[in-house]
Amino acid sequence: MLLKKQTVWLLTMLSLVVVLSVYYVTTPEKTSTNMTASEQKESAKKEVAKTTTDKEGQSKAVVTPTNDETFEVARMEITDQRNKLMEELTVLMANTDLTNEERNEAYETVKQLSELNTKEGILESLIISMGFDAALVRADGNNVSVTVKADKLSQSKANDIIRLVSGEMEGVQNVAVEFHPKK
Repeated sequence: MLLKKQTVWLLTMLSLVVVLSVYYVTTPEKTSTNMTASEQKESAKKEVAKTTTDKEGQSKAVVTPTNDETFEVARMEITDQRNKLMEELTVLMANTDLTNEERNEAYETVKQLSELNTKEGILESLIISMGFDAALVRADGNNVSVTVKADKLSQSKANDIIRLVSGEMEGVQNVAVEFHPKK
């Protein structure tokens, strides 16, 4: 019996998938590399452990991130939210059922979000170069919130930050500057 080329190709691909699946299932797990272990040690050093007592009188160690980590976690959350939105918009752009205007609008929104991420990163770097230990810039429409890590935030430094943000981001109406003290 003569098989068609498509049938042979399909059977070949299926057998390849089966072989790779068996290989994946039977291979032992890899151990963590030295790099991963050292990263875990460093992250453990950055965390601050506090001992608290619960209702039963037992003490528990509660690990809280340091201020630098708090800024990093907040930045990652913002980035994750924007990346999810960008993925959704990318799916819309690929949808051929939508009109060209709707797809162009999705493209422009993706472009704006990407530019916003870049501008926030640049502003954070510039603010840190002003002498602060850490900075977090969050833009939402015409409002920008800047949080810096410093013992004290003088009025002149706050004004410098506001001028910097207003100069880098067009159309910003409100700039709020707050600080978290060093610990």
